[in-house]
Amino acid sequence: MAQTGSTMRLAEAVRAEVGKAVVGQAALVDSLLVGLITGGHILVEGVPGTAKTLLARALARSLDASFKRIQFSPDMMPADVVGTNVFDAQAGTFAMRKGPVFANLVLADEINRTPPKTQAALLEAMQEGQVTVDGVSHQLPRPFIVVATQNPVEYEGTYPLPEAQLDRFQQKVIVQYPSLAEETEIVRRHVDGGAWTDLDALGLAAVASLADVAAARAELDGVVVDESVVAYVTEIARASRMHPSVELGASPRAAVSLLTAARATALLAGRDFMTPDDVKAMAFPCFRHRVLLRPEVEIEGTSIDPVLRDIVEGVPVPR
Repeated sequence: MAQTGSTMRLAEAVRAEVGKAVVGQAALVDSLLVGLITGGHILVEGVPGTAKTLLARALARSLDASFKRIQFSPDMMPADVVGTNVFDAQAGTFAMRKGPVFANLVLADEINRTPPKTQAALLEAMQEGQVTVDGVSHQLPRPFIVVATQNPVEYEGTYPLPEAQLDRFQQKVIVQYPSLAEETEIVRRHVDGGAWTDLDALGLAAVASLADVAAARAELDGVVVDESVVAYVTEIARASRMHPSVELGASPRAAVSLLTAARATALLAGRDFMTPDDVKAMAFPCFRHRVLLRPEVEIEGTSIDPVLRDIVEGVPVPR
């Protein structure tokens, strides 16, 4: 348990450091940690002003990771994301000018405000860990994860992400408004006029390293998964395909994603074994963007989370 304990201590240190800048949002912090450990990308949905960007910056700072932010807009082109070859007049050759995707943690801010062609520029990067410019492949830094934010699709001026793009994300996390106590603390922090988005002024520093993240990734295979829990994951995925409210259920890839994320959840909790509770905790973020409801169900106003809850609760928990 010494190794899993070290990962738990890493997570505790990161949570505390991020907390210097961001009040609350514990579930999002944990989801991002799971993504870093497993190499999974995270889609974050929420209204503006809920500290999504600040949290991503703070997380990168706490891990001494390189960070780039891409503000997506309707006129953005794929080259603005991945980069382009530029002619060097002195050398007489073309040189690669790297785009902002070349970082350990890339924040794709308001990804659904740019057309699908530019959204697709991230597809190869997210799936292969590389980008191709003029037929030449360029490797991205390791680790590499994309944290994409989007406004709810009912907001004007948004482009829904295509299914192929959505499936590249390990998790979709819904950011809610803070609680009364948390919002009061947020407002209180601004009473003295402090620069609460200035990470230097807040004293945020690296409390872990990319080597620590790599070590945590290496520990994943050591987390024991009982056959009954493997069956539990599979049964939840299969149950999603048979639910009467569902048009398209979770794929085998989604089931593997759930297993991996649940394994990392156990590791962050300091355990070297996975439980059904780990699966339940990650079923919602891993499936909510991959399970599609029937149109008539959506018209009635039903959202995905209550349907997922019905699916998970309908599968017997292994003893």
